[in-house]
Amino acid sequence: MLRSGKLVELVVDSFFPRRCVGCGRLGGFFCPECLGKLPRLSPALCPNCGRPQASGIVCPDCWQRQTEIDGIRSLFRFDEIIRKAIHQLKYRNLKAISPCLAELLADYLRSNPLPGEALICVPLHPRRLRERGYNQSNLLARELGERIDLPVIEDCLIRVKQAQPQVRAVDVEERRRNVADAFVCRDERVSGRQIILVDDVCTSGATLESCAVALKNKGATSVWGLTLAREIYS
Repeated sequence: MLRSGKLVELVVDSFFPRRCVGCGRLGGFFCPECLGKLPRLSPALCPNCGRPQASGIVCPDCWQRQTEIDGIRSLFRFDEIIRKAIHQLKYRNLKAISPCLAELLADYLRSNPLPGEALICVPLHPRRLRERGYNQSNLLARELGERIDLPVIEDCLIRVKQAQPQVRAVDVEERRRNVADAFVCRDERVSGRQIILVDDVCTSGATLESCAVALKNKGATSVWGLTLAREIYS
């Protein structure tokens, strides 16, 4: 028997056929050719922040500072087709693409496991959530949880400080100040658990770091960041 969500997908697809976000071909959100062209982040990477690092050892930025996030992993550069896909999800109300994107995350974790007993999404500020109507990272976390059989802990990590989007910050230090003390974990469900923190894009890692601080303040034993894409900056 079809789940209600799957039935809705079939009805919607019959009226609004899916097109590849890269080339517009009918049939799915990624045609085989465009799927193969996704700008994957390949080794060598910094084992901490996950940025490209030719040596494959800890990058100079990570050597210089102590962090609460145990590591960050991203699948793609925030560029080309994956940028279009995330923008469609985030700004064009294309929530139907979230299962497809979550499957990419699940495939990655099957080949590159991270320590995790539960998933948590990076929350939006309530005002932005009201404006958008949904949290794209929560959609990804829910779909990912179904695929890798991990629970999603919802409504425990909240954003208490609204700031400008990280991409508008002029440098890494401004991004860190932008999200300092922006998140609070308000219950004990994370205590003693390994958490995988899910978001769509990592810009500098400052948002994930701020979330990790809040989660570890409530007893999380480890926090790893997992994002679809990574903004590569100089």
